[in-house]
Amino acid sequence: MHPASQQTRLIALDWGTSSLRAYRLGTGGQTLEMRALPWGVMQLPETVAGAGEKDGFEAAFEQACGDWLQAAPATPVIAAGMVGSRQGWLEAPYLSVPIAVADIGGNLSIVRNRQGQLIHIVPGLIQNVLLPNVMRGEETQVVGVLSALGKQATLQDEILIGLPGTHSKWVQIRRTDAQAELTHFDTFMTGEVFAALCGHTILGRGMQTTENVHASATAFERGLRVPQTAAGRAGVLSTIFSTRTLGLTGELDGTGQREYLSGLLIGHEISALQDLLRQHERQPSRVILVGESALCERYASVLRAYGFARTDVMAQATERGLWQLALTAGLLKTV
Repeated sequence: MHPASQQTRLIALDWGTSSLRAYRLGTGGQTLEMRALPWGVMQLPETVAGAGEKDGFEAAFEQACGDWLQAAPATPVIAAGMVGSRQGWLEAPYLSVPIAVADIGGNLSIVRNRQGQLIHIVPGLIQNVLLPNVMRGEETQVVGVLSALGKQATLQDEILIGLPGTHSKWVQIRRTDAQAELTHFDTFMTGEVFAALCGHTILGRGMQTTENVHASATAFERGLRVPQTAAGRAGVLSTIFSTRTLGLTGELDGTGQREYLSGLLIGHEISALQDLLRQHERQPSRVILVGESALCERYASVLRAYGFARTDVMAQATERGLWQLALTAGLLKTV
């Protein structure tokens, strides 16, 4: 007998633009097995000529967890991320912010695959303001963070959850004894802009990567401080050119220029975030970062430099979030 038939309680999919991660979760949400596949919604497996437009999703799903479901066919399946976007398997409508976090799990959409398996898709969130903002996938990580914190909250506890990456998200949470409410979030395209500047502009011409850790750290810190200076008031479109000029004047070598630009962009992001928090009259009691560990440490160092006293990094937020959403949705009969 396949061990999955006795152990598996939930199959959870983190299905983004460029990749698909499948988790086989056991009692209490324990990760029993994880698979990473290159099948994001924009790059699915090739199918035979004349196949339906959604057959790529069927093929990717089968590769990700088909054998798990064969061994344990009654296992519920939940999926989050771009799989629920307009380009995904099924468009799951956005829920409006502000929203009680507990309400997210009660609004799952359902798609049935060709084998009759139900896949429950987590909705994204939308902030309908002058400049609308959206997220898909990050809401699940937020749920995971709050699930891990449990009862570690006081009345009117303000938590800021940071999700650094290609499109960094900063999510404001207000917790009371009754509930946790997602009140506001902001997006910064810092990661994508950094990659574009390094790879497709003159700023990247003189850059290189070496193992000189001390020099890299010094250049990174120099960059993150720029937005705090008088020169930084000119804004990021002006200050990024100093990456080139500091190289031309010999103050930064190739490695230093890359690290300086990284620090400068993250510094501008955190400086703007501070201004936004002041506008919203928010003073978070703690900041929790979720993401790749090295990138989170970069952000943590900038946050400390900008006066954010308590910053923690949390792992496995996605798996925890998918488990908690499945619980809220009533998908798990025995946990």
